[in-house]
Amino acid sequence: MKIVQINATCTAGSTGKICAAVSGLLSEEGVENYILFSGGKGLENVGIRYAPQKKTGALEARVFGNWGFEGKTATSALIRELDEISPDVIHLHNIHHHACNLEMLFSWIKAHRVKVFWTFHDCWAFTGYCMYYDAAGCEKWKTGCGSCPQKSAYSFFADKSASLWAKKKALFQNLDLTVITPSKWLAQQVKQSFLKDHPVKVIYNGIDTAAFRPTPSDFRVERKIGGRHMILGVSMGWEKRKGLDVFIQLARRLGEEYSVVLVGTDDAVDKQLPSGVISVHRTQSVEELAKIYSAADVFVNPTREDNFPTVNLEALACGTPVVTFRTGGSPETIDESCGSVVDKNDVDALENEIRRICEAKPYPPENCTARAALFDKNQRFKEYLSLYYHHE
Repeated sequence: MKIVQINATCTAGSTGKICAAVSGLLSEEGVENYILFSGGKGLENVGIRYAPQKKTGALEARVFGNWGFEGKTATSALIRELDEISPDVIHLHNIHHHACNLEMLFSWIKAHRVKVFWTFHDCWAFTGYCMYYDAAGCEKWKTGCGSCPQKSAYSFFADKSASLWAKKKALFQNLDLTVITPSKWLAQQVKQSFLKDHPVKVIYNGIDTAAFRPTPSDFRVERKIGGRHMILGVSMGWEKRKGLDVFIQLARRLGEEYSVVLVGTDDAVDKQLPSGVISVHRTQSVEELAKIYSAADVFVNPTREDNFPTVNLEALACGTPVVTFRTGGSPETIDESCGSVVDKNDVDALENEIRRICEAKPYPPENCTARAALFDKNQRFKEYLSLYYHHE
């Protein structure tokens, strides 16, 4: 059996790390497998960079409004690699990165009658444009897009959301596809879309519990937090969707006995933060991140749109309880033993939960780590292998 994963990256970012982990499990079992990607670094023996990611791809998508149907030259190179490998199974991940033309790829797949698994890391596959639609309050994707409320994020000029939705719907016809979602929430969304007749399997994302674990830390001393309650937020891109404005409110509400720490910031974010907020620019060190998670009293995730945020799991694995908005699959990461959920945008309830968790300490670290252990990446991603082996 030959298995090919296709993704924007090979080892970088959440999707690239998933690809690398699945590939590692396959290689351990002696299965010939490859990762076809276009951005970032590869992986020895299995990573094949079929074409470079170019900024012109993103520009073309926005100028012509054809998101997902550009990148013909890059896709031709991708198809040449598929011709040479001749895979039995193709596993798609994030392919809306401007180096993969959906129509060309699906035409090749159908012509060669290859089994496809596609992990949806967001909602793009069944909408005209958008990866998420919660904040916009849009449900047009259920029956047909058009007059897209988020058009400006995807197209400078023409709104082609209706035609792209229709093209995607047509492309999925006669495709041997199993959809994989990392959350029950997203599975429910798929079942309301034009993909409702395709089989859907929930496989939760996993984390490296050997790397994310309770870790001795001098972070409180280094940042002069002392005995204050440490409130932590982590994101690789801070914006309103991730709740930056919520943390700004919390920093002003909580008072001097609390210290808000944000990881993954940059200079532009720093300019928006109230004095006293501790800003940590992006770190690539897992060990450093584990130390920061371990130092916190509570991890706060006020995300407004999300699939299945692994930052929640990373915090739990380091023994830190989580409080999150009731958004997407975020509540699925925790249970009553290790954290709490409040309604989206209810900052009053969020503040109350933060105070309760910091003062009463109702969630022991061992409860948090026990919950995180259920999402160890090796255990979760073995479920992918089971799908590969048993597909008909």
